[in-house]
Amino acid sequence: MSVKFQNLLAASFLLLLLFSFPSFSQNNVDLSNPINAGRLKTPGDTVWKKIEFGANLNQGSFSSNWTGGGVNSIALGLFFNALNEKKKGKNSWRNDFQSQYGIVRNKGQLSRKNVDRIFFDTKYNRELNSKWSLFANVNFLSQFGAGYIYSDSPDSSQVKKKVSGILSPAYLTEAIGIEFRPVPYFFIDFAPGALRQTIVVDKDLYVNTPDQKNYGVPIGKRVRTEAALIQIVANFDKDIAKDINLKFRYLMFSSFKHPLNIDNRLDAMLTAKINKYVNVNLGGIMVYDQDQSNDVQFAQALSIGFLYSF
Repeated sequence: MSVKFQNLLAASFLLLLLFSFPSFSQNNVDLSNPINAGRLKTPGDTVWKKIEFGANLNQGSFSSNWTGGGVNSIALGLFFNALNEKKKGKNSWRNDFQSQYGIVRNKGQLSRKNVDRIFFDTKYNRELNSKWSLFANVNFLSQFGAGYIYSDSPDSSQVKKKVSGILSPAYLTEAIGIEFRPVPYFFIDFAPGALRQTIVVDKDLYVNTPDQKNYGVPIGKRVRTEAALIQIVANFDKDIAKDINLKFRYLMFSSFKHPLNIDNRLDAMLTAKINKYVNVNLGGIMVYDQDQSNDVQFAQALSIGFLYSF
């Protein structure tokens, strides 16, 4: 599958989500309306707590006689997020979908991916008291397109090595456990015995260098299943100041087979709204997984662009 086709596939998927936006909005409840505010107390009502989509565009250009040096470049990023919660009596259901895709192109090089993420989490809770509940959930994490490591020596995008692809890797996790939610915007899940499938669909993607092991999937196989001694997830999503939102999700996974090789992942995003449609995003991802690398991985991005949310 060519890089151009994968980029087109990713963009098409995001556009499909964007055009699906009106169907999601039908479930939104206007809290400013007293009638609708009263309806929220009715068991079974569904509230889309947050739906947002946007685009970030960065561009730079220089004249041929620009003495300061530089290279013409353009970068485009798209994202779509939706969060839904439904509660009826002691039973509640939460669905969280997040997606991002971005590319950057420098003069003299082909397009390169700079952000790529698909995340979906669906969870059922049975309330024990105001702060504790039992839960069961399914979680999916992957990406839209292929990823490459580029050579640092010749400045050419043709010298590259494929290290990831569509569903390569992907992570599917099923868990049951207990949740502690002291406040509406923060919760911690404890899940002993969670199951995680690491998926590498591309069987030719043998990233078997000394510092990477095909994401832990045996060579020639497509799936590896692990049982957790304990899995912990902490989730925070709150406006920490006027028009400033902080969101993070931390995951810790310790397997029965290798309990001391603990996988850690932290996704964080700080969003500041300049006005109704313009925002600034500062995002970061930190990963420590010995099936990927022996060292801590870190990614960071700062962008400004269009945002529509309600």
